[in-house]
Amino acid sequence: MKQSKILPKRHETDPAYHWKIEDLFASDDDWKKACEKINILLPALKDFKGHLHLSSEKLFACLQLNDEINQKLEEIYVYAHMKLHEDTTNAHYQGLAQEATNLRIKANSALSFIVPEILSLSDGTLEEYMKTDNKMKLYHHYLESIVRQKEHILSAELEQLLSEAGILGQAPQKIYNMINEADLKFPTVENEKGETVEITKGRFIQLLESSNRNVRKNTFEKVYDTYNKQRNTLAATLSASIQSDVFFARQKKYDTALEAALDENRIPTIVYDQLIETVHRHLPLMHRYMELRKKRLGVDELHMYDLYTPIVKNVDWDIPFEEAKQITLKGLAPLGDEYIHTLQKGYQKGWIDVYENAGKRSGAYSWGAYGTHPYVLMNYQNTVNHLFTLAHEMGHALHSYYSDEAQPYVYAGYKIFVAEVASTVNEALLMEYLLQNAKGPKEKAYLLNYFMEQFRGTLYRQTMFAEFEKITHSMVEEGKSLTADILCDLYGELNRKYYGPHMVVDPQIHMEWARIPHFYRGFYVYQYATGYSAAIALSQRILHQGPCAVEDYLGFLKSGNSDYPIEVLKKAGVDMSSSKPVEKALQVFGSLLEQMEEL
Repeated sequence: MKQSKILPKRHETDPAYHWKIEDLFASDDDWKKACEKINILLPALKDFKGHLHLSSEKLFACLQLNDEINQKLEEIYVYAHMKLHEDTTNAHYQGLAQEATNLRIKANSALSFIVPEILSLSDGTLEEYMKTDNKMKLYHHYLESIVRQKEHILSAELEQLLSEAGILGQAPQKIYNMINEADLKFPTVENEKGETVEITKGRFIQLLESSNRNVRKNTFEKVYDTYNKQRNTLAATLSASIQSDVFFARQKKYDTALEAALDENRIPTIVYDQLIETVHRHLPLMHRYMELRKKRLGVDELHMYDLYTPIVKNVDWDIPFEEAKQITLKGLAPLGDEYIHTLQKGYQKGWIDVYENAGKRSGAYSWGAYGTHPYVLMNYQNTVNHLFTLAHEMGHALHSYYSDEAQPYVYAGYKIFVAEVASTVNEALLMEYLLQNAKGPKEKAYLLNYFMEQFRGTLYRQTMFAEFEKITHSMVEEGKSLTADILCDLYGELNRKYYGPHMVVDPQIHMEWARIPHFYRGFYVYQYATGYSAAIALSQRILHQGPCAVEDYLGFLKSGNSDYPIEVLKKAGVDMSSSKPVEKALQVFGSLLEQMEEL
């Protein structure tokens, strides 16, 4: 008899598997009081505007107030949006999230005079402040980072105007999120057991992993046909987001949006370009892998919906969440007792929102605010993929935990360039543990295939996304339009380039750009690929060098934003200013491919 699997409402799920959002604010009333506190603090800024040149004490007090406002604002923003993510259809929290956004824009506008005023100080004045006032040493790196970008900081009036225009710049992403998270509804599909299953974003990849090709094909076609019905609207939102990136970059006197996005972290654009070039040189490895996948699946044609199903049959792991916690504790043991103790605390103290419910934000992330523990959102399914997702997101969470513990607020938030390193180190260590404890050659082959899929999905695929972003931004900068047809044609061509002659590039995949929310965070995804490469190097260092490497790695986790991200990684033992980490990672992929070909 066929059964139906419909998502439960939030209130119908077990609270034991909800995150403890009350650790941030006990109630909405407390949240509102925090908002009122911000509105009380903002007028105090008038005492500093136009007066930062008077003394180091004045500048220090202003920077302290800036930190206090931003820290409280972070708590307000995170709480409202995390409550919304519990159920994106909840109108009350849609309102609170908008209030938080408006308050942040208001605060940013009020604070916007600080950086231009600091830049109006002579270098000699700042140097004198540093020499004569010990308290100012706290802000040495912060001030150095500002002065470095002096040519891109506008007048106080223009900085305030751009800050207030921020709500317009965020509009495309907000509209897309409402379409993608709240309005789009996917049909049902019959799974391999004959059950009628509602397709959700959380179940999409799980259904594509099915051993039944009809399940994969039907799921694939229904999902992208659903996006295709909104193709013109989604093309308009993405085009508007890219135009926003280009607009703000030009106002800040950058030649390109790419340069603007990377300069915040002092990342030279050559890092982005050499990533794409290095992966291009190793595309024949991906084409070989597609040929192997086609042969192992025994199909006449390899289709895009065949990408996620394992090529090693009869390995069907069912991993309940409680078991997944125990596996990750064992897999991450090389990181030492201190790390494991902190991980256990996260599992026991309500850091994680575990299961999917109706309206819940799709995917997974780690988030939080300084002064409280980090949080992890998941939509856990009992799969190997979600086991790795747990390890991945807890890597983010512990990175935040250690940075917050070790750094003052001004340096606690690590830069995006290193954001994916800790999460991927966890995945790599977990993979090594599972490979060493595999029960027989078939299970080991399954894991090798999964490891290869991590390379495909993280290093190759994210680089393809990065190339898509670079091309689309360049087109807008050249005055060209981005219609749905243009985006689809470009995306289809990139899939043909990356997957090669053994893959049938189905027309539905041309719409995949509409399914990727990261495209609304310009030039973000390349860091998955660079971070993955750095993580492979760090995990090997930890496994082979032991306690010394662990000490260096924990030092990296505790560094936050106390130095530029490339320098932070160098101290941990990896130099991302060269192409060597990417080259070495792709050599590992080549080795895995050879092992699979021998099988």
